[in-house]
Amino acid sequence: MAEERDTTTAASVLIGPLPADAVPIGKTVPSGIISAETILVPPPLDPESVHPEQLSPAPVGPEPLTRKPSPSRAPRTPRAPQTPRTPQTPRTRSRKHGSARVVRRVTALLIAAAIIATGGANVPDPAGPGWASPGLVGGGGWPFAGVPLDPDDAAGASYLPNSSVVRLADGRVRLIPSGGEAPITVEASDPRVDQAIRSDSSWLAQGAVPTGGAAPAAATGPATGQHGDYRDMAARALLDLRLLTRPNGASLASWYTKWRYCWPRDSAFAVAAFTATGHPSEARRILRFLARAQHDNGMWAARYNPDGTAVTDGRAPQLDSVGWVLWATWFYSAHGQSSDELPDLWPMVRRAADHLAWSLDAEGLPPASSDYWERDHRSEEDPRRPTLGVVAPVLAGLRSAADLARARGEGGKAAEWRRAAQRVSDAVTRQFAPYGYPRSPIRDGLMDTSVTFLAPPFAQTDEGVTAAIADAQRKQALPNGGVLPGERWSGSPDVAWTPETALFGLNAATAGRTTEAVGRLDWLAAHRTSLGVLPEKVGPTGKHAGPAPLGWTASLVLLSLSAMENPLPIPPSG
Repeated sequence: MAEERDTTTAASVLIGPLPADAVPIGKTVPSGIISAETILVPPPLDPESVHPEQLSPAPVGPEPLTRKPSPSRAPRTPRAPQTPRTPQTPRTRSRKHGSARVVRRVTALLIAAAIIATGGANVPDPAGPGWASPGLVGGGGWPFAGVPLDPDDAAGASYLPNSSVVRLADGRVRLIPSGGEAPITVEASDPRVDQAIRSDSSWLAQGAVPTGGAAPAAATGPATGQHGDYRDMAARALLDLRLLTRPNGASLASWYTKWRYCWPRDSAFAVAAFTATGHPSEARRILRFLARAQHDNGMWAARYNPDGTAVTDGRAPQLDSVGWVLWATWFYSAHGQSSDELPDLWPMVRRAADHLAWSLDAEGLPPASSDYWERDHRSEEDPRRPTLGVVAPVLAGLRSAADLARARGEGGKAAEWRRAAQRVSDAVTRQFAPYGYPRSPIRDGLMDTSVTFLAPPFAQTDEGVTAAIADAQRKQALPNGGVLPGERWSGSPDVAWTPETALFGLNAATAGRTTEAVGRLDWLAAHRTSLGVLPEKVGPTGKHAGPAPLGWTASLVLLSLSAMENPLPIPPSG
């Protein structure tokens, strides 16, 4: 994920307008996650986070105006005193001036080096990355605005229990008052503090805070990362998801400028997380947003602005998102939500499922498309055929749509989409299974996390797929305990990605491999920010290396904990 630093202030309001000096660029990222096309000028590069898996080229524009120093020249031989001095030509003066500039610059560098060596504390440190905030400040009032906590205020700060209200190290409290968008800092005795806590706590109580079947922890601070302390992580994930969900249903990837967009893929998982935890109104709001945003051809744009308009950056629609939205709609329906909801969503389902069914080629595969890596499909190992990151969600989506049609009494559509799903399933067996379910269907193809999309909770358990998941985990594992998005990842080789780590955990939880699931959840709990928030990435030292919260990771953790308490539904295969 190309994550240049910018000069975004940590108090940027989540739902506020873009800064006046924002400049659009064409960056892309490989996680659902999760980038945007806005940075601030000037954008000094963060070498820790840049990798070559970007879909679009670097921003095109004039190079910064820099003056190149003149090359050093050998000193001229002095003329004899009695020899009359030759008048200087422009060329002679240029040489002298160039040498003088070099001497001045070398002298300045030596002075700077001496200052740093003898008194480095007097040299200001460079600004940290723009995403460095450990979490969002909220207040419990509609429309649940969230503002990132300034990293300078993070030391000693913590959330008050079951809320998005932050107690600072000096004992004062920071919150967003009900109906507001800007944070205020008040004394702990201010009545607005209790009001905000009651609002957040009441919302949590309307549903369930999953703990993975363990006794809820009584701790008020971040969990220690041990099994049994998951309630704090789950409550925080739920509250963060609510802060990232706009009143119109746009579920944002994160608060930070380049992530402050709605990806249909990520939104689908937010629908499932809200549904599984007993918050159907939030799930319904997101689904209705997606229904409004859908194109007449059944597709969605790659991502949307918070106001619901499509981002027009030249990025093509991503076919996997169509499957994910169908799966999320079915997941919502399978949890016993009112059948009255389906008529409102049925046109969306029909258009999406028809598009997928009609897109299949003679082999039974959908066309090549970018997937959750957000990488140009032409850069894949087999650019002619779709990746497993596209094929598996399409399969889950068609199976989900067929079951929705059955429940609605649309027998014709149910049979049509069931046949399409079977064609995709047969293609997976022919094209991917012989090679061990790699990302691209070729011999010795590289593994990636999308192999989990062929397993619970998206498909029934298959021994061959389970073995492939174990193989992928081994090849993607990092010394810090997390995983890379894929085998031989060309991005930062020592930075773990939390969505991919959580996807392996979700599969383990839904497939009944509880010990494995606990290991993944423990790692995620132990590598949250100082406020206990789930970040996008974790660096080699264990510190968060991307924006926090990340909505996709929060959703996956909530689904994993829910699955350990009660089995999650799986789309029927027949």
